[in-house]
Amino acid sequence: MKIHEYQGKQILHDFNVPIQDGYILEDINLAEETIKRVQTDFNTTDVVVKAQIHAGGRGKGGGVKYSPDFKTALENTKNILGMNLITHQTGSEGKKVNKVYITEAFDIKKEYYAAITLDRSKKMDVFMVSTEGGVNIEDVAKNTPEKIIKIWIDPMSYLEDQQASDLANGLGFKGKLLDESIKILKNMYKCYKDMDISLLEINPLVETMQGNIVALDAKFNFDDNALFRHKEI
Repeated sequence: MKIHEYQGKQILHDFNVPIQDGYILEDINLAEETIKRVQTDFNTTDVVVKAQIHAGGRGKGGGVKYSPDFKTALENTKNILGMNLITHQTGSEGKKVNKVYITEAFDIKKEYYAAITLDRSKKMDVFMVSTEGGVNIEDVAKNTPEKIIKIWIDPMSYLEDQQASDLANGLGFKGKLLDESIKILKNMYKCYKDMDISLLEINPLVETMQGNIVALDAKFNFDDNALFRHKEI
């Protein structure tokens, strides 16, 4: 089972992973109120309007728009909510956008990739990270596979400090950001394991110009056979 980005981000937040947050909108008549609420609550003028569908490639399809001011945000919201969004994962028929997520915006210094899934061939979980965030990981794997760092984890245990450190060092984090990233990666794996997730992907995980690490996106797939343990999902 898949869930939307905003729902995945709430789960990440519950596991102490910093997120790009905002408010969900389904009724265009509430657009002005929602945009102003984001600007006020997150102390920002610029926002991002993000279509919520179960498919990747939303940005390239026109479903994610940076909005430097209220007027632009309102225009983008009206254009995206209700649109038929076509991406490389929806097929030519596309998907109708019934929800948009209006979020705070960040000044981005660097984008990274982080994901966890099950490696069936090894019967272990694999944690993958890359400095090439914000792009299709398939392209990175094909063209520059050396830029993907992998750690395999015994599914009977959690991500160890040394494993998290290896991943964080592989991303090039140093000092305060190294310590912060280790905690985030460990919390990511705890979220993956405790929630019976089959795929947890953050693309991109970013370093902001202010020196913070934030999950800008969140893709979650759940093991359907374990959903009886997670009624809230």
